[in-house]
This record gives sequence, C-alpha cells and structure tokens, in this order.
Amino acid sequence: MGVTQDRIQELERRQKELLEMGGAKALEKRREKGKLNARERLDLLFDEGTFREIDMFVTHRCTNFGMEDIQIPADGVITGHGKVDGKVIFAYSQDFTSRAGSLGEMQGKKITKIQEMAMKAGAPVVGINDSGGARIQEGVDALCGYGDIFFRNSAASGVIPQISAIMGPTAGGAVYSPAMTDYVFMVKESSYMFITGPSVIKAVTGEEISFEELGGAMTHNEKSGVAHFACESDEDAIEQIKQLLSYIPSNNMEDPPWVDTGDDPARMDESLNEIIPDNPNQSYNIKDVIASLVDNGKFFEPHMYYAKNIVICFARLNGRTIGIIANQPNHMAGCLDINASDKATRFIRFCDAFNIPLLTIADVPGYLPGKDQEWGGIIRHGAKLLWCYSEATVPKLLLITRKDYGGSYLAMCSRHLGADMAFAWPSAEIAVMGAEGAANIIHAREIKNADDPGVKRKEKIDEYENQFSNPYCAAERGYVDAVIKPSETRPRLIDALEAMATKREMRPAKKHGNIPV
Repeated sequence: MGVTQDRIQELERRQKELLEMGGAKALEKRREKGKLNARERLDLLFDEGTFREIDMFVTHRCTNFGMEDIQIPADGVITGHGKVDGKVIFAYSQDFTSRAGSLGEMQGKKITKIQEMAMKAGAPVVGINDSGGARIQEGVDALCGYGDIFFRNSAASGVIPQISAIMGPTAGGAVYSPAMTDYVFMVKESSYMFITGPSVIKAVTGEEISFEELGGAMTHNEKSGVAHFACESDEDAIEQIKQLLSYIPSNNMEDPPWVDTGDDPARMDESLNEIIPDNPNQSYNIKDVIASLVDNGKFFEPHMYYAKNIVICFARLNGRTIGIIANQPNHMAGCLDINASDKATRFIRFCDAFNIPLLTIADVPGYLPGKDQEWGGIIRHGAKLLWCYSEATVPKLLLITRKDYGGSYLAMCSRHLGADMAFAWPSAEIAVMGAEGAANIIHAREIKNADDPGVKRKEKIDEYENQFSNPYCAAERGYVDAVIKPSETRPRLIDALEAMATKREMRPAKKHGNIPV
C-alpha cells in the first residue's frame, strides 16, 4: 500500500512539473501580451472537464549541441481529445513557452498519433499552431516530423474535417500543414505565416517589410486567401472554431447536424419583391438576400475579406446545414475572376466531401475582362468552378436573382452542371450576354446604316431585352424548373431541399480526376 502511494506521489510530482510548461516567468510574459498559453487554449475549446491528455510524458531524445541536458515539457505540444458541444474532437496545441514550441522528431510523432486516432474515430482535428518552426538541432528528424504530418493531412482530407488555428508565429515548413487543412483561423496582430521571414527577404532582395504586412492575419485574409478567418483574439478564434464545428459533420460518413432553429419554414418576405433595383446597373447586397432566406437570418462566412465579389457561407434551412455560394453585385458587379473561382471551388469541394447540400445564388454579368486575368490563368481557374460543380453529388439548388450571362451562367451551377432544382425570380436575365453587347453584334450592320444609329441601337437593345433578357426562355426549355416570386423563395428552397435530402448519385469509378489546378 505504501509503495503504491509513493508511486502515486511520484506521478503527481511529474505531472505538476509538466503542467508548469515553460515556467512561471515565460507564462507571465505571455499573459502580459494578452495571449493564452497552450493549455488555456485547449481548456477554452473543450467542454469543461472533458479534455484528456495523451503523451504528456513524451520527451525528445536529441543529443546534438548539448540537447541531452535540456528538458522540453511535453516536447512542446499538448495533445489529446475531448468534447466540443458534446461532439468528440481531437486536438493539439503547441506550447511556445517550451523551447518556442519547436517541432522535432517526438513532437511530430505526438501530432501524427492524434491525426491517426482522429481518422480511426471519425472525428475532427483542431491544430493550434504557435511555434518557432523546425527544431534545428534535430536536423532531418525535424523535417521527417513535418513530412509525416503532411502525409496524414492529405490522407485525412475529405474524410474528417481538419481545422488550423494560427495563434503565434508559423514559418517555413510549419505553414504547409495548416495550408493543407480545411480552414485556417488567424489572430490579428499576434499570428503570422510565411515561408521566409522579413530578415531573409531583406538579405536577399533588400526589401524591408514588417511581420504583419508580410504574413499577418489581414494579409492572408485579404490578399493571399491562405486564411479563412481573421479573429480579434485567441478567445474569439476559439469561439469561431466552435461555430464552424456546429455546422459540419464529424466525418464524411455522417450527415451534418440538424438543429431546431425555431424559424418557420413557411415564412415569406415581401421585402424581397423590391430588393432588385429597377436600373440593371445598380447594385444591391446579396447578404441581405441570404439573411432573408436562411433560418433566423444567421450565416457563418469564411473568406469574408477575400474575393468579395463572391460570398461563401454556412447557414441552415429548416434546421439543415447548407453551403451557400453567391455572387456579390455590390463588389465588382459580382463578376467572376481568378480569386473568386478559387474561393468558391474550395468551398464546394469541402461541402461535397462532407455531405453538405449546396445553394447557389446567381447574379453574374460574366468573367472579369483584362490581360491580368487572362495572363493569370482565368481559363484554368474558371475551369475549376465548372469542374467542382460537375463533380459534386450532394443536393444542388440554384436560385437566379438577376443577371446570369454566358460562361458564367454555366459556371454558377447551371442545370447543365447538375443543379437538381433551379429557380429564377421574374427579374432574372438568362442570356449569352447583356442586351447592349448582343444588339451591337447581331445588328451591327443595321445600326450602322440607320439614319439615326443611336435610336436604332436603343430599339434593338430593347428588342433583345424583351425577347431574351428574362427567365422564360430557359424555363420553356426546362433549364429553370420554376419562376417564382422573390417573397416565396424560402419555403420553395426548403421544400426542394427536403425533396432532395435522400439524393443518391454516383460518378464513374476512378482513382481520381485531374483537376485543372
């Protein structure tokens, strides 16, 4: 009995040492900067009392450069599992107070063990990144650790959701694992991602740039699109991660969670009948349309700051999770461009992988013209959108509110790319191109030879608009299933989603397609 008590005391002593992490001084320094430590972040993520740590006693075995005399508590990363709103989640959190959270052989093994457990359990993985990068003293063993993590990121993709939170520096090889996951959360003014830092850039190119400008949260949310969320603090980031988890299933074999939102599925909104401006060149905010349609007006928007000409978001219709892709008329007139195509493509693939039905709201005049777009590969990037809508087998609903022209009509989940049900408002204009451009091409000679070319041009534009710039030509051919009043859109979409909830559709068997990346 005494021996057991002695050993329990020894266990408690060892645990106490490890729970002190990098020591009181290092932890206090973080608190002064307004940052949570690695364990506090996990405590905030998981339901109280549910987190169970794994591999607490793992330590490095490096003997180079005097490392045999250096202790790194938990080898710089806390790993384990618990519950978030009752759902099992696996997670790891790098500890910057323990040798800057640097990744060596054993830290890599701890993270890959969590990845493998999550795959077996069919549970999401949340990775909280806060690290100085590879542990240089361990050489190629550190690189091996990164490579093993990347391999499992790839294997888990489309099987379980993978979420990355950047809550400190993430540089060099460390940036690739977050980039391979489904969603990246960054914290403003305190998190950074870059391949090469400001000092290297200055040495090589002579350019001076700050950490924030090079790889801060807003840089990667606005410019690169690497990150999906820019959060105000560690606490805000964790709260937003919980919101995301509430919309998505735990794995690719489950349906998304159903929630009783209390919003009437038969609710109509007469204000939608007035939302489309009389002038076709005037804009409106597509988010107002989304808020009117979805349960309680609530939606959760990744990539809010990136490619604002298209909106992607999670929402609910009668309690069911849906993914929405919508052109944004009040930014670049809702044109499709390289970044918008990439943004929508990734979202479509995520939703399709995790059984989340898609609603596309189209108001698009075309692809953005210009040599920069052509030279940047708009053909290739635009083709991704066509590809992914065609590839997706989840229920796909289409709503056309106004303009839907040419190739962009096809790209925004047209019936020809597999939309299961397509609806149009009476204000919809479905045509090869806008009336003005079409009239100038079709009636060029007639306009040129007219006594008053301006009057003749106006006459032909009006004629084209009356004949083609409407939803009825497409409806007559069955490309649009119903032309509906805007006010009745919500109940029609809910009925369509309920009808298609049991959809089953297969694609030809193959190893994988060759997407035009």
